[in-house]
Amino acid sequence: MTDCKLWIPLTTFLIITMLVVTEARIPTTLEGPFKPVTQRLDPSLRRGSDDLPMNDPRLKKNVTSNFPEQIALAISSPTSMWVSWITGDAKVGSNLTELDPSSVASEVWYGKKSGKYTRIAKGVSTVYSQLYPFEGLLNYTSGIIHHVRLKGLKPKTKYYFKCGDSSIPAMSEEHVFETFPVPSPKSYPSRIAVIGDLGLTKNSTTTIDHLIQNDPSMILMVGDLTYANQYRTTGGKGAACFSCAFPDAPIRETYQPRWDGWGRFMEKLTSRVPMMVIEGNHEIEPQVAGITFKSYLTRFAVPSVESGSKSNFYYSFDAGGVHFIMLGAYVDYNSTGAQYAWLKEDLQHIDRTVTPWLVAAWHPPWYNSYSSHYQEFECMRQEMEAILYQYGVDIVFSGHVHAYERMNRVYNYTLDSCGPVYLTVGDGGNIEKVDVDFADDPGKCPSAADNIPEFGGTCHLNFSSGPAKGQFCWNKQPEWSAYRESSFGHGILEVVNSTYALWTWHRNQDIYKENSHGDQIYIVWQPELCSTLIKPSLLLSPAPLPALSVSTACCHRHSQLIFLFSPLIIGVLSLFATLRHSLSVCLMGY
Repeated sequence: MTDCKLWIPLTTFLIITMLVVTEARIPTTLEGPFKPVTQRLDPSLRRGSDDLPMNDPRLKKNVTSNFPEQIALAISSPTSMWVSWITGDAKVGSNLTELDPSSVASEVWYGKKSGKYTRIAKGVSTVYSQLYPFEGLLNYTSGIIHHVRLKGLKPKTKYYFKCGDSSIPAMSEEHVFETFPVPSPKSYPSRIAVIGDLGLTKNSTTTIDHLIQNDPSMILMVGDLTYANQYRTTGGKGAACFSCAFPDAPIRETYQPRWDGWGRFMEKLTSRVPMMVIEGNHEIEPQVAGITFKSYLTRFAVPSVESGSKSNFYYSFDAGGVHFIMLGAYVDYNSTGAQYAWLKEDLQHIDRTVTPWLVAAWHPPWYNSYSSHYQEFECMRQEMEAILYQYGVDIVFSGHVHAYERMNRVYNYTLDSCGPVYLTVGDGGNIEKVDVDFADDPGKCPSAADNIPEFGGTCHLNFSSGPAKGQFCWNKQPEWSAYRESSFGHGILEVVNSTYALWTWHRNQDIYKENSHGDQIYIVWQPELCSTLIKPSLLLSPAPLPALSVSTACCHRHSQLIFLFSPLIIGVLSLFATLRHSLSVCLMGY
């Protein structure tokens, strides 16, 4: 009897252990499609926060005129990196003269040891103006914007650098970055941060503070960066009716110094981590003579020439074994246009035995169950979805909707195990507040006229099949929407190997510490089942999910412990089976 009394608590302990292990396991897309889940806005939270003022220390200029500021990195190729910065003073006024770009040199001194710069690279510089020649409005002219390309870099190597003009002298402090591994199915960036619709609010600062703690190796910025077009040219908050406030101005105003503030705000990250950007609707910023996107096109260096697109609106690049395609939603995306032709060419030249993972990003989501921007870019989906599906795109990132949503694998509004995993991360924290209404909520289905895109036509449709057949909106969360939540935050993609990638989404309101996340899943690459354009002989063998494959930087040690102790857990569960038999014998003896 004494032995049986010992068996009972021991067996209970083992059952609890088994339940904890089961509960902590991270799901994979192989288990999908998942039952739709909705997490509404916590009623204790505000929907948004105010913008930081321009005199905030994080936005103010803290260097003298010709010293570099707003330093930013961007990937050029596996062996090269762009370094960008700004010198000189931007101006706001009526009659302005642009700075002379040739008055300050563009130099980067760099090397593999701190303080020892064995190489010097020189680049180009430019300026731009935002012109509003209308009564009551002010113009803007930028500081000198420098772009220098560092070539011949070695993979997975730290480089220390200073930038500026050594002849003045006006060189920056030393910064350091680490290059990515060469494209290979066995080498990946450690942590890829994904943000959209960031802005410059108090919520934006929480997003960036959390992101710094997450220690990413790269930032993917999916559009709507500064929200400078929410302001008047004087710096005041934007008028509700621009044409009413300024009848002579047929265009929306901007306050361009917000761009400079944003560059300073981001520098603590962008000076050491490459940031890859794509344009959103808030970057359009029309001015005189039909000129648009001037700030976006001038401020950021992207590998457009390197990837053969010759347009900063769309480009591609490799980061280890991941090929990224950045598409433009606010330029021609028609199947007869230049962007589509470039996309097809790019897809045809991808070697999935070298870069197994294929990730695409653009600003407005194609799949979206929120009322905001519902079916807004249906035309783009109809033009481009088929070719992305045909070539086996694995993951798609978008923003635009100010909330979070993860889709089940889907193609043409139908659950499809070979479709991409679409992720909406337009929850960076901007001034327009978090989106809370869903198109399937009673009375919240928008009309076809409510969501008109700022570029392209309208192609809104009623569903032709499924539970929403004949309707513009579902009357419940769509089956292709796996998880949605009205919260600000950011995401991290950790590619483990050629088969598994861990996606984790973090809420801003959570205390940022170990094990904190709002949504988490392993995305599994399965080309042997899906891709029609990869020869079977070239397919990689599926890779297992190895122990200790996930970064220990901050957030996923619970999953690592499971992998670390998996042999022990298996042994314990085997022991449990034996004990269960012994326990039954004991109980029969009472």
